Amino acid sequence: MKRTRDGAPNRALWTGAAAMTALLATMSGGWAQDGAVVVAPETVVTASRIPLPAEQVGSAVTVITAEDIERGGQRFVSDVLRDVPGLAVSRTGATGGEAVVRIRGAESNHTLVIVDGVEVNDPSNGSLYDFSRLMTQDIERIEVLRGPQSALWGSDAIGGVINIITKRGDGAPSGSVEVEGGSFGTQRGSASLRGGGERFSLAGSVQRYRTDGVSSAAESRGNEEADGYKNDTASLKGALRPIEEIEIDAVARYTRAFAETDNFVGGTGAVDRISDATTRQKYGRLGVRVDPFDGAWTHRVGLAYSRDRDENTTNGALSSTAYGIKVKQDYETTVRFETPDVARAEHSVTFLAEREKDRMEASFLGQGDIATTNDGFAGEYNLGLWEALFLSGSLRRDENDRFDGETTYRGTAAYLIEDWGTRLHGGIGTGIKNPTLTELFGFSATFVGNPTLTPERSRGWDFGVEQRFWDDRARVDVTYFRNRVEDLITGAGNRAVNLDGESPSEGVEIEGDLALTEAIDLAAAYTYTNAKTADGTEQVRRPMHIASASVNWRFLEDKAALNLGLDYTGDFVDFAFDAGFNQSVVEMDGYTLVSLKGSYELADGVELYARGENLLDEEYEEIFTYGAPGRAGYAGLRWSF
Repeated sequence: MKRTRDGAPNRALWTGAAAMTALLATMSGGWAQDGAVVVAPETVVTASRIPLPAEQVGSAVTVITAEDIERGGQRFVSDVLRDVPGLAVSRTGATGGEAVVRIRGAESNHTLVIVDGVEVNDPSNGSLYDFSRLMTQDIERIEVLRGPQSALWGSDAIGGVINIITKRGDGAPSGSVEVEGGSFGTQRGSASLRGGGERFSLAGSVQRYRTDGVSSAAESRGNEEADGYKNDTASLKGALRPIEEIEIDAVARYTRAFAETDNFVGGTGAVDRISDATTRQKYGRLGVRVDPFDGAWTHRVGLAYSRDRDENTTNGALSSTAYGIKVKQDYETTVRFETPDVARAEHSVTFLAEREKDRMEASFLGQGDIATTNDGFAGEYNLGLWEALFLSGSLRRDENDRFDGETTYRGTAAYLIEDWGTRLHGGIGTGIKNPTLTELFGFSATFVGNPTLTPERSRGWDFGVEQRFWDDRARVDVTYFRNRVEDLITGAGNRAVNLDGESPSEGVEIEGDLALTEAIDLAAAYTYTNAKTADGTEQVRRPMHIASASVNWRFLEDKAALNLGLDYTGDFVDFAFDAGFNQSVVEMDGYTLVSLKGSYELADGVELYARGENLLDEEYEEIFTYGAPGRAGYAGLRWSF
């Protein structure tokens, strides 16, 4: 399906989006069951510095639960995120290739990624996060917050925030053991154990993934060597409450990933080569929460650490190494109070102070390690009026040792019309993204640093309407967004430069869910994005049209289930490079991925499942000259206790 080149969406796609909206609005059935992607859970923890009921959140946010992930059967978070409106996912070749996420047309390093309170964007890799290393087995929920969020979360949050929260221990001991195998010599195993009581909680998991893979360089271009991937991940999460007013929590996570890779040659693109990359990631956080007044005045202090170590080899010889380390200390305090005689108002005021140090050391740098330190100070005010109007405002000041200080802001509003089942929501804010250490100092002989770069600045707003029908049995949410990035950093030859002027993006997000019956439910999403640079050039790897849909059917007294999923990515453009690594733009075809998962409960706690991916055997490239797996099948057994 093609798009027009003047930026307007195809009439066919707009018609399809309208038809989807009408379908969700007019069909009825039993109460909504667990859908594929849910926008309004009971509480959202990322849209503010404090947890808020979802109906009070003015920002555009999507929440994916552990149940949602399990229904679809995806094994990597990057595949789960394809179903979220406003997100474009691209992976460099086969499983294990670098996978990044762009939100609402922003850059991949404009997405701040948090795992259990630890900011995990890698300072030695352009300050982006590679989702290829993050598996789904121990994840409790994923929150995707869209739009500029620097007033809440600082640099890296121009496009939005992805917050990943793993499972914690609660109640009697429980756990699971799982084994799986399938196409391309894939083997996967995992085990987890959790438990807790009134004064403590503890959860741990281990995961192992192995695949012989397919060629990372596209097989359709004559590349035949398969590139394998290995991933071992272990995590531990716990909390201790010595007295009612104090809670101490800690989390630790370790991943070792080994990916066979291919070469990239100017004038040709990706080609077979005997090379590989080994990554070791260490994340950890220690926090203390003090609540002496039963929630009226709380304090939180934390220390977080993340380290990425990358080693690359070619023909068995070490070719490069890089370390990226991020250390962050933070203190946060919140006061809550009510004025029931004045508009039945509920108030919360939060103050935050934090210091973050990013450090990078790499074999390809001319100097030793390089670092930057940033101090941030922020305040946020949340106000609820008449249990119907909910407002928030935040202001932040960042002082960086390399750049001038920056002030960012954000305001949101949500208004409930209970009698109509309607929620109006919107927000406006600004963002800041400091040049990365690799942009300032380079990362290879073909990409040198530019120390004259200045920070990218953004401002954006969105407005949406969420409508529920027939006692919440169906829901549709439509949001329009518009963003501007000033001084966008982009590649020019062998270095990065700031583009003069503003680089705009705008679009529409439509999503909804519907219960056809008590056993069958549907979810769907569509995003139109028009993202350009300041000179009017279309931004690469930002498809104008992205859509997803899923159908989940439970039967045999809920012992069996089928889940059919569809992900559509429209045409887009990408970069090609000549022999001198000068870039030009090439057209890329869209593609559709279809998956099907079935499961059956053999006995209490014992489940057999099978999953098919890319059932249409689509041949496609997410990045120019890099391939992707064809049709594949997997089967596994899970024991939960």
